[in-house]
Amino acid sequence: MHIAWWQILLLTLYAGYQILDELQIYSSLSAPVFAGLFAGLVMGDVKAGLIIGGSMQLTVLGVGTFGGASRIDANTGTVIAVAFSIGAGMDPQAAIAAVAVPVASLMIYMDILGRFTNTFFAHRIDAQVEKMNYKGIERYFLAGALPWALSRMIPVGLGLTLGGGFISKVVAWLNGPAKWLGDGLTVAGAVLPAVGFAILLRYLPIKKHFPYLILGFTFTMLMTVLFGSVQTLGTGLAAVSKSFTTTFNGLSMLAIAFIGFALAAMAYQRAVSAPKAAPKAEAQSNDSTEGEIEDDEL
Repeated sequence: MHIAWWQILLLTLYAGYQILDELQIYSSLSAPVFAGLFAGLVMGDVKAGLIIGGSMQLTVLGVGTFGGASRIDANTGTVIAVAFSIGAGMDPQAAIAAVAVPVASLMIYMDILGRFTNTFFAHRIDAQVEKMNYKGIERYFLAGALPWALSRMIPVGLGLTLGGGFISKVVAWLNGPAKWLGDGLTVAGAVLPAVGFAILLRYLPIKKHFPYLILGFTFTMLMTVLFGSVQTLGTGLAAVSKSFTTTFNGLSMLAIAFIGFALAAMAYQRAVSAPKAAPKAEAQSNDSTEGEIEDDEL
């Protein structure tokens, strides 16, 4: 396995940027799916990068933080998993379970260390506030980005530099004597996105809007079967007749997204136009949706 120095440098710099983007810049370039795209471009295999990034995006779909809580760092896990998967020839699904998830979980400790170290600059800002030194406040505020960036850059840089030989041995072992374990990790990596959906559904007001859930699921299944059958029919006709050159595309996720947007807009309009319920009815409604998090609670 060989990862060029410039690839390590670019991925390390991105690792430092992505946490700053997540905390303050908010350009969405810190999402796991973009981390997979960027790492895939750097490593030369965009498809593998998007598979790992998209799967990690779905895995943490329903995971969030409240207050100062730390959560698994799916972005860093994605970057390292994509680099090792492409560099060592590991199956992307196996890389999700064997590399991305463990690394993302271990990064919780680096997140805590970054928060702890950043208190130094917070106290310096407090001192400058008492002195009314605006330049000092600005200086220490910007310096506070340093611990956050280093908390991601150091693990990624060291991991990509020193971990290549170890990962190559692990891949050879998973593809050889422990192929059964490698196959199991591949299945686990494919199932993990379902976990993210399950967490998300747990916190969405499903009891209140279950008709839309059923409707969306039905639309998706019907369109998947329809598009799949037409695609299969087109492939069969192309095999029989060389003059048949029409290409049938698969199910468009954009179409599914538009259907979901339409259903969400209908639910929103009904909620806005509905008259406010009496306190007693509101209490009964709260009892029926206990455990669910409403939009105004986030």
